[in-house]
Amino acid sequence: MIRALLSMRLALVSLFAAMLLAPLVATGQAYPSKPIRLVVPFPPGGSLDVVARAIGQKLTDAWGQPVIIDNRPGAGGNIGADLVAKASPDGYTILEGALSTHAVNISLYGRLPYDPIKDFAPISLVAVTPNVLVINPTAPFNTVPELIAYAKANPGKLSFGSGSNGSAGHLAGELFKTDAHIDMVHIPYKGGAPALQALLAGDTQLMFDNLANSMQQVRAGKLKAVAVTTAKRSTLVPELPTLSEAGLPGFDIYTWWGFMAPAGTPREIIAKWNAEVTRILGTAEMKAFFAQQGAEPAPTTPEQFEALIKSEITKYAKIVKESGAKVD
Repeated sequence: MIRALLSMRLALVSLFAAMLLAPLVATGQAYPSKPIRLVVPFPPGGSLDVVARAIGQKLTDAWGQPVIIDNRPGAGGNIGADLVAKASPDGYTILEGALSTHAVNISLYGRLPYDPIKDFAPISLVAVTPNVLVINPTAPFNTVPELIAYAKANPGKLSFGSGSNGSAGHLAGELFKTDAHIDMVHIPYKGGAPALQALLAGDTQLMFDNLANSMQQVRAGKLKAVAVTTAKRSTLVPELPTLSEAGLPGFDIYTWWGFMAPAGTPREIIAKWNAEVTRILGTAEMKAFFAQQGAEPAPTTPEQFEALIKSEITKYAKIVKESGAKVD
């Protein structure tokens, strides 16, 4: 009798344990088993949005679950980033983070609602793109020396737009002002697309835009490309000189973005995302897509992406301090 009771208890305990573990096993095997929200912390139409939609469709095709793009612009990307930082770490809310959200804003803003390192689990860097100095065709200058000469003769008359405070374009403009000893007005917009529209409309005269955002307008002749902001010439536009070559040595700013999950997301999910994103970025179709966008796919391991973020935080802390850039 006692043996029978003990056997029954053991059976019940085993059954209960199996019931507890079953959902975990099933979840791990089935991921993703429902739609995934991919948060883009900038408005529709910009380079981050275009890339997110292209990769999101490929993920949808591969996994059989829709990857829904959720644009959450504002505060230089902080609103969207904070939303993901506080989301459930179950793999169903992912961020397309960027230079601003994870390297610059921590120095530019007095206080962030999230920690760019502690609150996120890096998945992979997605792409890098050089920034390019583009000007409205009606501007009375065509080269960097001409621009500097005009700005010195007309202090405060020129204005340059950017996708947000703290973006690579903003800081490139601030460094340009400092290195060239000129005065220009910075006008931040809620994303690269509206900033580009303002330049096309003549509301601003120049912009240090990422190549992915302005490439089509340059090719169409609606904007003039003058120089790239990277230390070396870009393979995408090798005909353009660097700002260093144009008389401002040491200039090196570029834009990057990548996927991140909330901290605590299971490693298996991070690994699945990393493997699939790496596969997608390695296809000839996506390489051609990025080339058209003026960007280069740059997949990494989660560890490599985390190391990049940490090094960029240090780099831009120095740039923000030296340039005196502030949130308006």
